[in-house]
Amino acid sequence: MTVPPPVSPRPTGLPAGRILQTVFSVAILLATLFTAFSPKMFSGDFGAWVSGLLNPQADNVLAVPTQQGALRIGVVSGHWGNGDDPGAVCVDGTSEYDVNLAIASLVRQKLEARGYEVDLLQEFDARLEGYEGALLLSIHSDTCDVLNDQATGFKVAASSYSADANLAARLTACLYDRYTLATGLAYHSGSITFNMTDYHAFSVIDTATPAAIIETGFLNLDRSLLVDHPDTVADGLVAGILCFVNNESAQPAPLLTP
Repeated sequence: MTVPPPVSPRPTGLPAGRILQTVFSVAILLATLFTAFSPKMFSGDFGAWVSGLLNPQADNVLAVPTQQGALRIGVVSGHWGNGDDPGAVCVDGTSEYDVNLAIASLVRQKLEARGYEVDLLQEFDARLEGYEGALLLSIHSDTCDVLNDQATGFKVAASSYSADANLAARLTACLYDRYTLATGLAYHSGSITFNMTDYHAFSVIDTATPAAIIETGFLNLDRSLLVDHPDTVADGLVAGILCFVNNESAQPAPLLTP
């Protein structure tokens, strides 16, 4: 009688090569998912929390979630429509009114090209009453008087009426950070006034609408940028606005006491 050869037991696990292949495939899948991840895949605080886990920020960086899906943006052109006050007027006739409107119009054009609904508003526009939107930004320019060699740079302030101080701080952080990068202008520290934080429009818009006012530069020492290169100014403002609505990271402006 012939005895059959012994049968080797069937392996119960996967070969080492197969295991490595599986691990590698899972790694690729996870990398793809995390690369494609956006906080907008989720809504509310949960989306912000998940985003924070995947993109931890430095302690001095503001990252507060903005309104989800809000596409309407208000842009106030300082002194526009206010015949009694054209703003600063230079000796050559250049007026803040005209400079602000040129910049604000470009901001509107650039944002609308990206699909946002933009309201270009006059200084005392009736539509400001109860205004609701993703944000409101009032654009101004500083004096053209010859003060000293320090009268250069920009300043930005958030509404003191904002219902959410975190959102207001995030808006000013985005504007400060992106405007500095785009224009190269320094921040004019120490000159934020109550006329900025308590700007008249802030008291009439919906308090849930984050709002800020910016002085884009001085019409004397910063004249070339403001008058000859309004596109650069507008690009800086648009970048700040997009930073805010897209919940991007931004370095906050120095804390100043009005």
